Amino acid sequence: MKNDKNYMIKVAIVEDNNTIREGLAALISGTNGYDCVGTYIKCETFLEDLPGKDIDVVLMDIGLPGISGIEGVKKAKEIEPGIDILMLTVYEDNSVVFEALCAGACGYLVKKTPPLRLLEAIKEVYEGGSPMSSNIARQVITLFQQNAAIEQENEEYKLTNREKEVLFKLSEGNNYQEIADALFISVDTVRHHIRNIYSKLHVHSQSEAVAKAIRRGII
Repeated sequence: MKNDKNYMIKVAIVEDNNTIREGLAALISGTNGYDCVGTYIKCETFLEDLPGKDIDVVLMDIGLPGISGIEGVKKAKEIEPGIDILMLTVYEDNSVVFEALCAGACGYLVKKTPPLRLLEAIKEVYEGGSPMSSNIARQVITLFQQNAAIEQENEEYKLTNREKEVLFKLSEGNNYQEIADALFISVDTVRHHIRNIYSKLHVHSQSEAVAKAIRRGII
């Protein structure tokens, strides 16, 4: 059981830097309760070896030759849906962080993480947690807060689907007649929708409406 004090966490490492890979393997195998059961230079070899392999936690680099670590996470989860993968990488860019987490990674640490913290993170993953470096966790929280604020604002605007269609057509540079023809409605109806759009978005021109809709992710 995972809460057994006599646990032995079986760890695989996917890392193309020889020094880092060998250092991680020595750290893991040299620590009570941990066992390095495989080291891999690239994802392809790891994925070939994965079926039937007894692994609890995978340490996965992102910048790998061939299949990237992010793509490797997706493929590994297809082979073994329950496998836990902890990204260990130099990348701290939030777009890369979210891509990795959306791919199925359950934690994200930078390579400068101290050895003791890394061992704690592996155990945390093993026990069902999602460890992240503090600065990465801050990025995650900030982005969630921003998305929540945008969603709340968009909800407040309450544009109908038809109004969004008209707004999208405006953003493509269509005039009223072209929008009317495309949506099979009259020009007067287009004008009516645009008046409502201006009122709901609190703007006074087409360019303002389009700019705000794009900025807020409405279209």
